[in-house]
This record gives sequence, C-alpha cells and structure tokens, in this order.
Amino acid sequence: MMTDDQITADVDALVSRASRAQEAFEHWSDERIDALLHDLAESFAAAAEALAIATVEETGMGSVSDKTLKNRFASLGVYASLAGKPGQGTLTVDAARQVAEVASPVGVVFGVVPVTNPVATAMFKTLIALKGRNALILSFHHRALDVAGKALRIVTGVLGAHGAPLDLVQWVRRRGGRETTTKLMRHPQVALILATGGAGLVKAAYSSGTPAIGVGPGNAPAWICADADLEEAARAIVTSKTFDNGLICGAEHNLVVDERVAESFADALVRNGAAVLTGDEEARFAANAVDVESRSLRSEWIGQPAATIAAALGIERPYDIRLLIVRTGSAQLQGIYAGEKLAPFLSWFTVASEDEGLALCRNLLKHVGAGHTAIIHTASAELVDRFARTVPAGRILVNSPAAQGCCGMTTGLECSMTLGCGTFGGNSTTDNVTFRHLLNIKRVAYGRAS
Repeated sequence: MMTDDQITADVDALVSRASRAQEAFEHWSDERIDALLHDLAESFAAAAEALAIATVEETGMGSVSDKTLKNRFASLGVYASLAGKPGQGTLTVDAARQVAEVASPVGVVFGVVPVTNPVATAMFKTLIALKGRNALILSFHHRALDVAGKALRIVTGVLGAHGAPLDLVQWVRRRGGRETTTKLMRHPQVALILATGGAGLVKAAYSSGTPAIGVGPGNAPAWICADADLEEAARAIVTSKTFDNGLICGAEHNLVVDERVAESFADALVRNGAAVLTGDEEARFAANAVDVESRSLRSEWIGQPAATIAAALGIERPYDIRLLIVRTGSAQLQGIYAGEKLAPFLSWFTVASEDEGLALCRNLLKHVGAGHTAIIHTASAELVDRFARTVPAGRILVNSPAAQGCCGMTTGLECSMTLGCGTFGGNSTTDNVTFRHLLNIKRVAYGRAS
C-alpha cells in the first residue's frame, strides 16, 4: 500500500504532466482540433463492440449490443455535435451592445467515470475536454480499470498520430482509492471537476474547493395521460427502460398512469414484452429481489436482463420478458418502489385525475431524482405546459423514450453523457453538459459615448 507522501507525489506528477501538455495544446486551431476529434471518434466507433464486450465481462452489468450503440453515440454522435463549432477565440459579437465573447480553456479537468457507464462516459469527456483545448485526467471505478486501459490506449495512439502531447489525456491506472481521488479534486492545478457518479462523490467534488460540475441520481416519472397514444408510449418505455438492462439513470423509473387508460395501457405494455406482475409475483419480487436493509434492488440484479431476474423468481410468460412492472400505490412513496432502479423494472402508480398525476410526479422527484428528467405522454400542449411548470426536472421529454431522449440521441437536446440537475438536485446547472461548460468565456465590452 502506498503512503500518503507517495500518493501525493504520484498525483503531483500526473497533474504536472497534464498542465504542461495543455499549455502545448492550447494554441492549436479549431480545424486541427476537429481533425483530431474526428479520428478519435472514428477509432472509438471502430472499437465500440470490442469495448462493450470487455465492459460487460469486467463489470458484470449491461448489454453488449446496447453498450455498443452507446459507445458509437458517445463517439460519432458527440463528435458530430461538436464539429465546426468555435472552441476558442471570438465566439459571438453583439454589434448593438458592442460586446464580444472570447473563449479560453479552463486548463486541467479531472473527470470521474462511473462503473455503470465507463467507456461511453470516458469517450464523451475526452471529446469535450479536447474541444475546449483542455487536458483531462480520468479516474475509473476499480471494477472497470481493465477496459479503461483498453479505451485510453486508443486515445494515446490517436494523440500520437496527430502530434499532440500524449499527456493530454491520462488516467489513474491503479486502484487509487478515495485518497487519490480526494488529492486530485483538491489539487491547485486542477481547474475543474466533472463528477459523474453517486451522491457522495458529487458532494465530495463540490466540497473540494475546486470548481465542479456534478450530476444527480435519476428517478424519472413517466406520466401516461388519458389522451396518450398508448401503443407508442408502451413501445417507447420498453425500448428505453430495457436499454443497457436499465442502467441509464435518465430512463423511466416510475409509471404514473391515468386510471381511465390503465388496463388498455397494461395490454399495450404486454404486447411490447413487459410482464405486469400479479399479486403473488409481486410478493415474490419483494421477498427475493429487494434488499431489506437498504430498501433497494439487490446488487446482483443491477444491470441484469429482465428475463434473468424473472427466471430466478419463477415468473413466466408465453413470450420473452423484456421488462418487469410492479403495481404499487401512493402509500409506498419510499424505498425501492419510489426510487431509482438500475435494472429493467418499473413501479406503476395509478392516478384518478390530472391534478393527482402532476402532484405524484412532483413528489416522486422530490423523494429521489430532483432535477434530472421527467416524461409526459400526451397530445395536449396545455398538459405539457402544466407538467413543465410543475415538475422539478432539468429535462422534460414529450412522447419520447427517456434513456435515448435525455442524452440527445432521439431529441434535439445537446448530445451529452453528463446531465446536470440544477439546484433542484444540488448541482450547478440543469444543462446537458458539453464543451462550452469547459471554457472560460471573457466579455469584451466597449464604452459608450456619454
């Protein structure tokens, strides 16, 4: 085990190399940076499936096919959203106000990467950091260190091919633990922390004394209104909540269903591969899938296919089970049924009116997931407006699968793997974080004649 002095020396060396690399990279043109990002994205995409296989093998969570798609989105999709946009110099000029905005990099960025989404998050943070002419140091969960090395060696190869400093993107290559993370967060030469992970990690980032952009847990309610297209809503929800075996925090976590369409909607869900559990099945689920102490899903079921969980619990259907749904009530606004569920299962709450539906969606987010995402399925612009004004969420998705919509895959939102929750969720922004958040924007303002 390393001593405190050894950890300090190791961190100092890491940050010093990053700082020197960033200074050498700072004067690259946008065109040269975009060429570098293009090749990074292409190289990541070419390795997307191999990295997905390695991720599932190492972490034991998620779906290879979905992680492959996610890796391609985090590379090619994110690159397409960045290419051609100015990341330095004069960004905008307001002739009427005589104010210009001029960009400078923030410097050395420290990025923490979650075990649920290691490769795509690392790809994304690499692209946005370099777009802003910053250096990046990444820290991975110890259960993803092997795949981290595979992904980051791709980065190093592309950097070398473009004549960029190899230390522009570095990662903590050993099980550094909390001490290393804390020292990196508090290092005087680290300019900004991008914290993607649990609440404790985000709190540590914000309390480190270094500027930080953090995220929060998801727990998105999906309100199924009386006028919803039930078949489309069911298809969107099953497509979203089964994506990567439910590991996307921005996916649906709770169904809030108008009682006038409850049975028809249940039928639509079944047609799309969901199993709405019977009373006996719900009891078995509660007894065997829920950790009584933590009142959350047992760890062995996180990121596992619904069919695997169903088989273990003796739940059978005459079709392939893609999603498990547990009907519950407003008296259970606590614990697993009202919280984030990183697996392909959902809670179902039935409501008698629009007012009740709005109130329940708001209360679910207040319980867990404030600021993240909320979904409404309706044809009514008035209901969308009421919903958007009422719920404390940074992303309001309308008639969209949430996992794909919140990150900009199937909506017009910024393509991002880091989704802020604003002050609702204890974060500094509600934005889908992108390279602009990794810039210092200076304002050049001319004096007006008196």
